[in-house]
Amino acid sequence: MDELKIKNTLSGEKEVFEPIEEGKVSMYVCGPTVYDYGHLGHGRSAVCFDVVRKYLIYKGFSVRFVSNYTDIDDKMINRAREDGITVPELADKIIPTYKEDYAALGVMPSDASPRATEYVSAMIEFLQKIETAGVIYVIENDGVYFDISLAPTYGKLSGQKLEDLKIGARVAENTGKRNPYDFCVWKFAKDDEPAEVKYDSPWGKGRPGWHLECSVMSWKLLGEKFDIHGGGADLQFPHHECEIAQSESVFGEGAFAKYWMHNGFITINKEKMSKSLGNFFTIRDVLKKYSGQVIRFMFLQKHYSSPIEFSDELLEQSKAGLARIQDFVRNLKASNGVKDFDASFYSNHFEEFMDNDFDTSGALSVLFDLIKDVGFNSEYKKEEVLSLLEKLDLVFGIIFAEEASVDSEVEALIKEREEARKAKNFAKSDEIRDLLKEKGIILEDSANGTIWKKA
Repeated sequence: MDELKIKNTLSGEKEVFEPIEEGKVSMYVCGPTVYDYGHLGHGRSAVCFDVVRKYLIYKGFSVRFVSNYTDIDDKMINRAREDGITVPELADKIIPTYKEDYAALGVMPSDASPRATEYVSAMIEFLQKIETAGVIYVIENDGVYFDISLAPTYGKLSGQKLEDLKIGARVAENTGKRNPYDFCVWKFAKDDEPAEVKYDSPWGKGRPGWHLECSVMSWKLLGEKFDIHGGGADLQFPHHECEIAQSESVFGEGAFAKYWMHNGFITINKEKMSKSLGNFFTIRDVLKKYSGQVIRFMFLQKHYSSPIEFSDELLEQSKAGLARIQDFVRNLKASNGVKDFDASFYSNHFEEFMDNDFDTSGALSVLFDLIKDVGFNSEYKKEEVLSLLEKLDLVFGIIFAEEASVDSEVEALIKEREEARKAKNFAKSDEIRDLLKEKGIILEDSANGTIWKKA
């Protein structure tokens, strides 16, 4: 197996990937807070780590992939109150929409998709371990806080020095804290909060702090130490920094994740796409105009760690690029070439790019080189070319996914139309062509037969 290198946020260097257990990979990716529909930023993170996961599988690893849902949070409480429903009802309403949207983007379901509320008892157990370590304190009528001055490696992920930090990034000012960046691990219940978010604990009724959740769910589902922890670049500080501090206080320095990966933002006018700024597009709204494969292709064209400046023009370019790939495949399927095809040349180059910190942009360039070299009137054995494309698409997830969803219906109608043409029933032939056109399918008659594509 060739060496795979990952840019580890923790070291700032590209490191040869060596899993804790040979042949197996454990991954944890921070999921969304499910108070509203997912936006393109959520979609990008999901696709980025889906590609990482699928390439690891391509490389022969057995991968256990966990991604959570935060279903208890101030935002959850406020939105449920606005909608006149309970917090669990809100979660039950929103979580299925994430699953639908991610499926449309070709994202493989997680091996485990824990909800934070399912692990509250484990969070209390973990917090008792933190208390034993002597790194927490209580602010009356507020909550239980972690003292970052007692975490000697705090700041090692983000490279930030405590004296240089400024309040922000989901960190609230609180004059009762020992240090400005101490964070809440258990929030005491407020009188006006609903009963379903008030849990009994040794410190009083309340609910877990946001940072505590992922430390506990990853511990319970992957162990004290696992291979890869992923998430958006905005989570690097303070969220992931706090996770490290908590877990190391319990399990010792060097515990928790071995490799850290962070995907870049989706930006609009150079500002991060976010619900708080109001400059976001939901995945499902974009799916009304573009297929999930177009959106996925848009994400793959940039390295996962680079920002993407979003625009309608970028989506249109992605639509055109994907159409070229799929037109090539349809022409290839109708071809009758006899020359042998050197698949290893292209697969080797594909792997060179992907082994270099999952460079999907470079890997896609190999695909377009293949299309240019083979051409739309291929002289090569189509089975050999298609076999390679199917192999690459185990990672890309864009080449065959869209056509597979309508392939059987379209092919049946094309066959019926061919029979009508042979019988010189041109009225029937035109009727089927018009029917498919209404369904958004365009037929093209070629020397190799009839092929189809989406309008």
